[in-house]
Amino acid sequence: MTDNYRLPAEWEPHAATWIGWPQNVTDWPGKFPPIPWAYGEIVRALAPGEVVRILVNSRAQQAQAGRILKKVGLDLARVDFLPFPTNRGWTRDFGPIFVRGAKSLAIARFHFNAWAKYKDWKKDDKIPALAAKRLKLPLIEGKIVLEGGSIDVNGRGTLLTTEECLLDPHVQTRNPGLSRLEIETVFRDILGITNTLWLGKGIAGDDTHGHVDDLCRFVKPGTVVLCREDNPKDVNYKPLAENRERLQGMHLERGASIEVIDLPMPAPLHFDGVRLPASYANFYIANAAVLVPTFNDPKDRVALGILADLFPDRPVVGMHAVDLVWGLGTLHCLTQQEPADGRTAGRSD
Repeated sequence: MTDNYRLPAEWEPHAATWIGWPQNVTDWPGKFPPIPWAYGEIVRALAPGEVVRILVNSRAQQAQAGRILKKVGLDLARVDFLPFPTNRGWTRDFGPIFVRGAKSLAIARFHFNAWAKYKDWKKDDKIPALAAKRLKLPLIEGKIVLEGGSIDVNGRGTLLTTEECLLDPHVQTRNPGLSRLEIETVFRDILGITNTLWLGKGIAGDDTHGHVDDLCRFVKPGTVVLCREDNPKDVNYKPLAENRERLQGMHLERGASIEVIDLPMPAPLHFDGVRLPASYANFYIANAAVLVPTFNDPKDRVALGILADLFPDRPVVGMHAVDLVWGLGTLHCLTQQEPADGRTAGRSD
């Protein structure tokens, strides 16, 4: 790979956050009306620290978004509307994955097929190429199907992912026949990863089949938060305990052990008989805040306190996500960071 591109950690400086304005009512069946307002609050929380690039399907949708953003008190000068049609709004998974070189940014062009589960994805799959054209950045072909929510990195060469998502040969198989070694080679060549850590299974209710951003996240180069379920009868108890055991035997890119900090799980959340993937690990690290999903749960305060201790340089803000999670994702799933230019931004540890 040319220019020694690497995938920066999420806490490194951003130029912008990308988000797709909600427009597919089937993502929140029977509960769509409050969703654009929830997005308005997310954008309002992001805008003080960075530009927010909002994908819209039409002028009418842009006008609706503009009205909502003005009503929540946002200066639209902090927003860049992009007329890029999408199928859904889960920008973490289909949006551009930016890599940073010594002199420039580029976009790693992975492919998207709606988590190998849904049929409507062709508009979403075009977004990385449209982004590269708009920003006049090189497009580095990754050749495989890969969603941004399936990986998390420390910016130093170590990547977290799960076997359930990327290696299951029978359920939601993104890349049939692709081996563990072949996937790790793609990570090395395209993302600058020298050390891939494989966890086991994800959490219940996650229709992506094991995205790591719902269970384990880097918060510092050598520290992760890992969701912990204390109820032995809960379906998440065993897989989360197994992931903790795995992490205790793993090492960082230079051989150091990993500091693992427990992040509680909220009580099981259901809607219309469906177990939802409610998780505090689906937080988003922005320039001027860390946005954390909350669920009207007593453990909201505990999770916010843990993350506040880990991010003393920026406020930790709870965002009501009971409505959002009916779409089977929350804050991290909806956002994708655009790093600041490598010539002007160094690492922020």
